[in-house]
Amino acid sequence: MSTTTDAAPPAAVRTGEARPAAQQPTWPDASALRAAVDTLATYPPLVFAGECDVLKTRMAAAARGEAFVLQGGDCAETFENATADNIKNRVKTILQMAAVLTYGASVPVVKVGRMAGQYAKPRSSDTETRDGVTLPAYRGDMVNDYAFTAEARRPDPQRLVRGYHASSATLNLVRAFTQGGFADLRYVHDWNKGFVANAANARYEKIARDIDKAMKFMAACGADFEAMKTTEFFAAHEALLLDYERPLVRIDSRTGELYDTSAHFIWVGERTRDLDGAHIDFVAKVRNPVGVKVSAGADIDDVLRMIDVIDPAREPGRLTFITRMGAGKIRDALPPIVERVTASGAQVTWICDPMHGNTFSSASGYKTRDFDDVVAEVRGFFDVHQALGTVPGGIHVELTGNDVTECIGGSEKILDADLANNYESVCDPRLNHQQSLELAFLVAEMLSRD
Repeated sequence: MSTTTDAAPPAAVRTGEARPAAQQPTWPDASALRAAVDTLATYPPLVFAGECDVLKTRMAAAARGEAFVLQGGDCAETFENATADNIKNRVKTILQMAAVLTYGASVPVVKVGRMAGQYAKPRSSDTETRDGVTLPAYRGDMVNDYAFTAEARRPDPQRLVRGYHASSATLNLVRAFTQGGFADLRYVHDWNKGFVANAANARYEKIARDIDKAMKFMAACGADFEAMKTTEFFAAHEALLLDYERPLVRIDSRTGELYDTSAHFIWVGERTRDLDGAHIDFVAKVRNPVGVKVSAGADIDDVLRMIDVIDPAREPGRLTFITRMGAGKIRDALPPIVERVTASGAQVTWICDPMHGNTFSSASGYKTRDFDDVVAEVRGFFDVHQALGTVPGGIHVELTGNDVTECIGGSEKILDADLANNYESVCDPRLNHQQSLELAFLVAEMLSRD
């Protein structure tokens, strides 16, 4: 496995610095920003080139239908919640979902966490006004604080450095969990049996029972359960804050290629995927597997040009399109995009984000999503690919391992009136632990029918 050097690339190969960069904070102190960026450039990589290359092969397998990708985690991580318990609960939820999806798909599930770097968020406005007071918008803990005060909302470049350390600590713990026995498939299956024991989840008992039979069959055949005590787990986040991403670019010591060592997988969001902008230029120059969010309003010609810019060699596993269209639009909007991309000869991985196209404000004033809409978008995603003979490669879900009340619906029947009970997100609403597992069982049913 190739590693990376500890030195950042020389200025001559820095990426995209001359291009316009959308959704960047206005740092009030240029010298403090330079100091933070220079500090990050001296730090060790958070991930290695060889790990990114492994993930690229896994994404290529998903594009062929030989694997299925599960990307999941927080909408926006916070420093306060980067605790052992919160990290463990998120990892546990993803492992539980992956076990169910593996059975349904009958292929390996590639586990990718929206974690260890998801500390910045795009905003619809640069400012926020409350009761006649206007302050800078909250752009994530790597930029400023959520508290609505002038001091808290002032962008602070030292938060970039703090974000690195929080990401490093998170990755260390994730590696310990996934390589130290916590990911043992037998434990994960026992956790899922506890889920279906709940009367509200009884409809999923058959799948759990079938998995139980498969586990006993493997044991009877002398399967090596030692090999199932560990699992691969990759880190991902939106490559939004370029003052964080650029100084963490490193040169692969074996190949001389550039890698963004802040994460194994990075993506460009709907608001920053301008073909002439700095974000697309950035991901085009690094060798990580990368994703681009695609909405129902995306221009198909722009999507095709994006392939030429990011993946001119048509390298399997290199480029993922993460579609986020809304339950009511996906069946009409997705087919022409998939058809044109497939006809172009590109070998992209298709992943469904059923969260961002289904957000609305509830009657009680909370930003929320309806679980039924999330399921409906995933179902539409599968139906479109089945009709076209293409491969639905995975799902991308905002979730938490905690029992929050942020999305309505699900077997728990969370209502609008319940949202105030435990609404914790500082940005977008997430599926809670129970809703996440229920989604996994429903997607497993979809996969088993294909």
